[in-house]
Amino acid sequence: MLIREATTEDWPAIWPFFHEIVAAGETLTYPTDLGKEAAQGWWFVAAPNRVVVAVDEAGVVLGTAKMNRNHMGNGSHVASATYMVDPAHSGKGAGRALCAYSVEWARTSGFRSMQFNAVVETNTRAVKLYESLGFEVIGTLPEGFNHPAEGYVGLHIMHKAL
Repeated sequence: MLIREATTEDWPAIWPFFHEIVAAGETLTYPTDLGKEAAQGWWFVAAPNRVVVAVDEAGVVLGTAKMNRNHMGNGSHVASATYMVDPAHSGKGAGRALCAYSVEWARTSGFRSMQFNAVVETNTRAVKLYESLGFEVIGTLPEGFNHPAEGYVGLHIMHKAL
């Protein structure tokens, strides 16, 4: 698996699974009706932030990550990231690879820590992955997320010192 800088030419491969994940409304706080053009603008953040894709040996996009400052000003030393893995390629290690890559990006970019602001507590696979990479839940916003099947569930704030 290769992780490389994403380009606008990758968007046609990203959009179908981006749309599927966001429209399902189970794991991200994005509007479920987010359109293709607006979504691309949300995902492709400007430098010094970064967007990457994980691709297999055939060049198929398995997943993507958006890495950015979590805060501005005096909080700009904290990084964040968002990940999406194509459900058709789940279980191949793309999520772990993207998360590990983003931690290294944050470390080498001079950030002091990483914080995930809104990890849906019912997204147990993601929580377990992040914890295996050294993140910890430092707080939970009770009923912060209206899950389409589970109802109101918590949003974890997760942190990792770099």
